[in-house]
Amino acid sequence: MQTTRIPGNPDTGRNAEERAPRIILNSGPFVSREPWNEARPRALVVACSDGRVQEHTDEFLTQHLGISHYDRLFAPGGPGALAPTTSNFVRGDWFRRECAFLIRAHQVEDIFLVFHGPSADGPAHATCADYTRRHPFLTPNEIRAQQQKDAVEIMRGGIALGTTVRMHPYRCEVTADLGVQFVPLA
Repeated sequence: MQTTRIPGNPDTGRNAEERAPRIILNSGPFVSREPWNEARPRALVVACSDGRVQEHTDEFLTQHLGISHYDRLFAPGGPGALAPTTSNFVRGDWFRRECAFLIRAHQVEDIFLVFHGPSADGPAHATCADYTRRHPFLTPNEIRAQQQKDAVEIMRGGIALGTTVRMHPYRCEVTADLGVQFVPLA
């Protein structure tokens, strides 16, 4: 197997390849052991689609918050795409409308906004790529501050007019020792 190195990306190379799961394609159907749960979840998680933090987010939700049945709205930048001041107004407007649809259609009561990036002393390459794309001249610490501002704006402005939902903003942070912690945002 040949390795392709992406300049500036520390996750490429032999070590990353060894950690990556092997994808096995099977043409037969897969039948889940879990029966379908027809009850609508009352929680919605808005998070970044970055696969490096997905398992940690699931663990945080189930083990720390006790939430195992929830709707997911994952996209680059996660809750940052909901911020009214997002640099791409069309994308932000579309994402807010999709989120509002889920809130109304699924009768969501709680929204968990999960931003991500490095802790104050964490590795810079843990910074959300979407935030880096939208704010190319900001440092990881400045992006952390921007995520805090975005969380405040989202909570202040709401998402779906005429609905009452509780919003819970968090930041998934990668620490210097590569641990992962979830910090509540004000």
